[in-house]
Amino acid sequence: MSDHPLAALYRAYIECLNRQDWANLGQFVHDDVVHNGRRLGLGGYREMLERDYQEIPDLQFSVRLLTCEESMVASRLDFHCTPKGRFLDVPVNGRKVAFSENVFYAFGDGKIAEVWSVVDKAAIEAQLASRA
Repeated sequence: MSDHPLAALYRAYIECLNRQDWANLGQFVHDDVVHNGRRLGLGGYREMLERDYQEIPDLQFSVRLLTCEESMVASRLDFHCTPKGRFLDVPVNGRKVAFSENVFYAFGDGKIAEVWSVVDKAAIEAQLASRA
């Protein structure tokens, strides 16, 4: 559904993340955003993302699947990156890993108001185990 207005808005949000354009994050994320049941607010959400980039300097969000319905977006994001230390409590320590994230977004007032996210930790663990 690439012609859905939320699809274009979501892709612009992903571009904002990939540019690390934190000054414009508020164009896409609601002031009272909730992430996985925790009210972070825009400032806390930005801090979470900035921390992700500090821990994973080559982090880039790649949209594999995207579907939109009314005020909801569902996306599967792919990552190929090199976390510096522990990631999801897994000792990645600078090794390149590939994994996906399934994420759902509820929009309110034209911005992301709530996010539910699950990262495929098992894929990371399997890759590291196969290299051991």
